[in-house]
Amino acid sequence: MSETSDTLSHAVAALSRGGIVAYPTEAVWGLGCDPDDDAALARLIELKQRDPAKGLILIAGAVSQLAPWLEGLDETQRARLAASHTVPTTWLIPDNGRARPLLRGEHATLAVRVSDHPLVQTLCDAFGGPLVSTSANRAGEPPAMSADDIRAAFGEAVTLVEGALGGYARPSTIRDLESGEVLRD
Repeated sequence: MSETSDTLSHAVAALSRGGIVAYPTEAVWGLGCDPDDDAALARLIELKQRDPAKGLILIAGAVSQLAPWLEGLDETQRARLAASHTVPTTWLIPDNGRARPLLRGEHATLAVRVSDHPLVQTLCDAFGGPLVSTSANRAGEPPAMSADDIRAAFGEAVTLVEGALGGYARPSTIRDLESGEVLRD
C-alpha cells in the first residue's frame, strides 16, 4: 500500500469513527468530519471554539456528491454551481431540509463548495461523499497554513492528511446561489 493510500485509509477510518480530519484545501488547511454525524459536528465546533450559529461548509470533489443537498434546485442554479468548481467558490444554497442543524447553523441556507483540489477530491471519493469543511483554526485565530501549524494547534485531536495547499492566496469567494450576490470576495 502506498503512503498516500495508507494516509487516506487512516483518514476514512477516522471519519467513519466520528473523528475529525485536517487536510489542505485551495488556500488554507481545513478541518472536516462526516456531515451526517451529529456528535462529530459537535466535536468539530467545540475543537474550533466556534459559535454553532455560524454553521459550516460542505465540501465535495464532484457536484454529484452533493446530490441529496441539491434537491429542489432548478437547472440554472445547478449549472451555475457546477461551472464554478475551477475557482474556489462557496455557494449558499437553500436548505432543502437535508442538512443537520449544526451544519447549517442559524441560517436558512447551506454553504457548499465543489473543490478542484486533487487531495480534497481523492479524500471525498475515498470517503464516499462530501465532508464538512471549515478553516483549521480556533475562533479568532489565523487559519493553519501547514501541517506543522495543524500539529501545533490540534495535536492528536485530528487525523492529518498531509499534502500541499492549492496555490490560492485567499479562502473561497462566498456567493448566494439564488441572487448571485458576492458575500465575500
